[in-house]
Amino acid sequence: MNRTFPLCLALATSFMSAFASQTVIDFERAEIGKPVTNWVENGVIFKLAHPPEKSKAVGRVMFFPHLATNHKGILCAMAIEQIPVQATFPNGASSVTLVLWGSTGCPALLEAFDKHGTLVDKASVGSVPGRARPEDPVPFFELTVKASEIAYIRFSGPRSGEFLAADEVRFTPLPPAP
Repeated sequence: MNRTFPLCLALATSFMSAFASQTVIDFERAEIGKPVTNWVENGVIFKLAHPPEKSKAVGRVMFFPHLATNHKGILCAMAIEQIPVQATFPNGASSVTLVLWGSTGCPALLEAFDKHGTLVDKASVGSVPGRARPEDPVPFFELTVKASEIAYIRFSGPRSGEFLAADEVRFTPLPPAP
């Protein structure tokens, strides 16, 4: 039996598993309450999906604290217009999971797009989970999208007066193009 084949197989498996591991973005370096035009972490660019249409203001995202945990979540900072938050992955991704929290009863939508802007997957909840008792913390929940080549994702859902914050983004990056 050729001994080179098992060695090559082991090396190839090790190489592929290195790219299959998830990258986690948790926004803990961000400053709470300071609107910014974009945020870059681990090469991923977070910004609004499009400029505001109801005002001439510059579109901004900002960070909001989860009161029970002090985790920081990213959200749309536009008071009069809810615009989806977009995250663009430098080399693409095959899976993206958002850990979210938001206003009780707020809908939540996560959409994944390929490099051509085609919708390749989506996940949603009709209503963000609420607290069982007033003294309970606002619960976290997860939405996941999967596709062979995700270039960017968008999350949205809040209506006027509501919010939806992404506490954490976990994604499986694609290997760099040769």
